[in-house]
Amino acid sequence: MHAVGRSFDCTDLEQRAEGLVEAAAAVRRGELVVLPTDTVYGIGADAFTPAAVTALLEAKGRGRDMPPPVLVGTVRAASALVEDLGPYGQDLIDAFWPGPLTLVCKANRALSWDLGDTKGTVALRMPLHPVALDLLKETGPMAVSSANRSGSAAAVTAAEAQEQLGDTVAVYLDGGKTTDSTPSTILDLTTAVPRLLRSGAIPVGKLRGIIGYVATDE
Repeated sequence: MHAVGRSFDCTDLEQRAEGLVEAAAAVRRGELVVLPTDTVYGIGADAFTPAAVTALLEAKGRGRDMPPPVLVGTVRAASALVEDLGPYGQDLIDAFWPGPLTLVCKANRALSWDLGDTKGTVALRMPLHPVALDLLKETGPMAVSSANRSGSAAAVTAAEAQEQLGDTVAVYLDGGKTTDSTPSTILDLTTAVPRLLRSGAIPVGKLRGIIGYVATDE
């Protein structure tokens, strides 16, 4: 078992560099890390290490029925994870990535991963945060969920995340308080008409401005 989670102040250039190296190494070992994103802090694991994804769900107190989304550092990484982006995916990516838009697509069936009960889909996002992007470019796709115990408020500082998750996490990357705690907008692209699954930082009107029709439950 690793020692109590180490925290690195990513506003300090030296600590940021060291923290990114340590975090990438932890992810490769199948351990959990906490990282800042453009919404709230995330708890992340290597998307292709099933035991690490299970540990992530356990740290949060979540079941397999709530599979974590996957964060990517490049659009190319996202394309490799899906069967196809459908007729709207690329336009949405061009308009809103990196940023707070999560796209649910049909997962590439050739991938050997286990994120939980996904019903063959994957929720993808490329976050607009330099620390997150630098880490993701090192590690490849990561399963990342909000850094809190299930049912508790999402962490907007690394300290809040550490309070809730403690030593289940190997490395904490502290990027200061997150600027916007509004969650990402989630859009399902697996149906004929894109469907809004969660309202969030990107308003539906902006999505419709790019792709025309979006189904909502309103």
